[in-house]
Amino acid sequence: MNVSGFRRTTSDYLRSVCHSIGFGLHRVGPGRDQVCERTRLSRLLAQAESALSPGTVIDVGAACGDFVETCSRVFPAASYVMVEPLVEYRRLLQEIERRHPRSRYICAAATSHAGDIVINVHPDLVGSSVLRETEQGTGVNGVPRTVPAVTIDGLVQQTRARGPFLLKIDVQGAELDVLEGAARTLEETEYILCEVSLFKFFESGPEVLDVTTYMKRRGFVMYDLGGMQYRPLDNALSQIDIAFVKETGPLRQRHEYATPEQRADQDRRIRASLSGRVLPR
Repeated sequence: MNVSGFRRTTSDYLRSVCHSIGFGLHRVGPGRDQVCERTRLSRLLAQAESALSPGTVIDVGAACGDFVETCSRVFPAASYVMVEPLVEYRRLLQEIERRHPRSRYICAAATSHAGDIVINVHPDLVGSSVLRETEQGTGVNGVPRTVPAVTIDGLVQQTRARGPFLLKIDVQGAELDVLEGAARTLEETEYILCEVSLFKFFESGPEVLDVTTYMKRRGFVMYDLGGMQYRPLDNALSQIDIAFVKETGPLRQRHEYATPEQRADQDRRIRASLSGRVLPR
């Protein structure tokens, strides 16, 4: 079999197996592997919807407000706090405030302390960070800017936000600083969606293991994955969104894989997808 034929056969096989267990596969770009539909934000949130009823959703690193727009369709009864330090996004977030009466926009950077902090405003805006990137020769770190700094615990007290909380954190390397400033809030939090890096993109920034270890110490474990991003350098997986939940929370009450009926049905479908590829019993 030639290489292209092998790729087609492998692709067809993976698609059929994933379909048999309830997933879909779609190519996301040249040179990239395929990803499951469940990695979309709306699917991640919908998966947790049955066990969660957040009183307040706190969006740290709100940018254009896309997360709040999506999340509010899944949890329409929740209140929303959008934390974003870049004034370039102000008009968009104020518009969301107008459309969603229970939302509030705070123009500040969430970190481990209140006061001021310097953020490096990147040319693309979305990569802006309080940490500097390790990349050389590209001007990626942009222009430093002093912005107000707040803690999540302080914001919760200031806004009188009520739990339980759902946190989303997208802060380009400053994840642990945000979490350090949210110690009390985490006690009332059941779900955290956090973007993490697989490489040392930021000076002093954490990688996946650092974040998962920290979360484990706080009583949270990985529950779901999404938002796969691939770096242009070599198409390697570079950043992912990890959904963390309380280790003993409502989303982890059962640890078996399937009911007997579900297991039998899955076995039949997988065996059917393998027909002609493996030896019969």
